[in-house]
Amino acid sequence: MSETQATTQDQQDPQEHWIETPKGRLFARSWGPDAAQGAASEAAARRAPIVLLHDSLGCVTLWGTFPQTLARATNRRVIAYDRAGFGASGARTDRLTAAFVRDEARHDFPALCDQLGIDRFIAFGHSVGGGMAIECAAQHPQRCAALVTEAAQTFAEDRTLAGISAAREQFRDPAQFARLARYHGDKTQWVLDAWIETWLSPEFADWSLDTVLPHVQCATLAIHGSLDEYGTRVHPETIAARVSGPARAAIMDGVRHVPHREQEAKVAAMVAEFLQGVEG
Repeated sequence: MSETQATTQDQQDPQEHWIETPKGRLFARSWGPDAAQGAASEAAARRAPIVLLHDSLGCVTLWGTFPQTLARATNRRVIAYDRAGFGASGARTDRLTAAFVRDEARHDFPALCDQLGIDRFIAFGHSVGGGMAIECAAQHPQRCAALVTEAAQTFAEDRTLAGISAAREQFRDPAQFARLARYHGDKTQWVLDAWIETWLSPEFADWSLDTVLPHVQCATLAIHGSLDEYGTRVHPETIAARVSGPARAAIMDGVRHVPHREQEAKVAAMVAEFLQGVEG
């Protein structure tokens, strides 16, 4: 039995996994619906799980309680993993290239799916993880049952770069750095550089998902906060307009860059409603 086909008892508590890749070991955690759901919970184990791709400073722990809330709302297994260099995954010393969003979908994400026995998946990505989720859907169309983006960027917008520049100044404060180090430890400086130096580099200025979006064939939900400090609504509207499958943009009034933290239950309910029409 694959790790995605957990027993009802297993689904009561999160499970931890380690994924072997050429860049080192990746840490992953998975959640299932409540065991109290009985037969429905067993059916969930056979459905495509939701795989979460975190933001530029994120990790499994920083998803908070959202993965379990999402698992209960959707009656699907939810899996989150730390990208190489983040959280509990192995450290990195290399500098990210301008192709790092695409490369995640080509290398480490397939390794995760293969080693956890995931034949079909629902990609859910936050911020730059949303761009990675788009790449996953585009590069693996036969395996991707649906796509959810949250606060995703589709190009290096001026508002995005301004927000990153402001964050660079904030993280000069030792207290801010120390708070982030609670999640990334000795990797914290690398995590910051991977975000700030990559996005603000001249090489990244022309990055765009314009040619990628038409290759997304599955149903798509693009969630975005109206007050997002790292991107305007042009991003979810571009996603909804350019993917080949059925899609819609959902703008959440009064919400900033992390909708799943600001309105956890509402985001989970939106995704659950969206996935009702998804097969698999």
